[in-house]
Amino acid sequence: MPPALKIDFVSDIACPWCAIGLSSLQLALSHLGDEVDAEVVLHPFELNPDMGPDGEAIVDYLGNKYGRTPAQIAETQAMIRERGADVGFSFGPRERVYNTFDAHRLLHWARLEGHQLPLKLALLRAYHGEGKDPSDHDVLVETAQSAGLDGAAARRVLEGGNYADEVRAEEREYQSMGIHSVPSIIFNGRYLVTGGQPAEAFERVIRQILAEGAESAVGPEGTKGAEGAKG
Repeated sequence: MPPALKIDFVSDIACPWCAIGLSSLQLALSHLGDEVDAEVVLHPFELNPDMGPDGEAIVDYLGNKYGRTPAQIAETQAMIRERGADVGFSFGPRERVYNTFDAHRLLHWARLEGHQLPLKLALLRAYHGEGKDPSDHDVLVETAQSAGLDGAAARRVLEGGNYADEVRAEEREYQSMGIHSVPSIIFNGRYLVTGGQPAEAFERVIRQILAEGAESAVGPEGTKGAEGAKG
């Protein structure tokens, strides 16, 4: 029986590097195949918690937040498209940045329904691939249905404000752990890797964790410290 591996993936739908990181992680896990029994659990992080209902033009947003010029933004987006293509994720036009809190509420519900990862992937494609508004309830319901969830139930979650407290509690929990950028990926509650790493980097980290787990089974003399697999 392959060893179990718990992977906590802290991310935001608005983050292009989260789309790259999750695609890279999935690619790494596909390479590992039956060597590991991985469970991926997604956790909320908001890059723009104070974003208004209409969102903001991405050029204005990145210019104000990071001081980037339109030319620099275009260059970065071209690089992101290239990195995405390397791991099978297709970036389309993204003209605006939106609030993602309701999407995180829906993802919390989807976890309870056993469809969290398919919904996350569908939301990333809807926003980063198709430029759809992930704060729009109609978009969220449509995306939930495409991920195999019940559309009427999804709308009830959104309109009822369900899971708002749970999402905020999770956000506070990971911020208290020192998570202030995404994606942040925690393996077995001990090993932290940050950023949209290449699939090879994730595969290398996972193999190292598995090796350390096998060594620890022979006793204290065979164990290694947690620093061994940190990214």
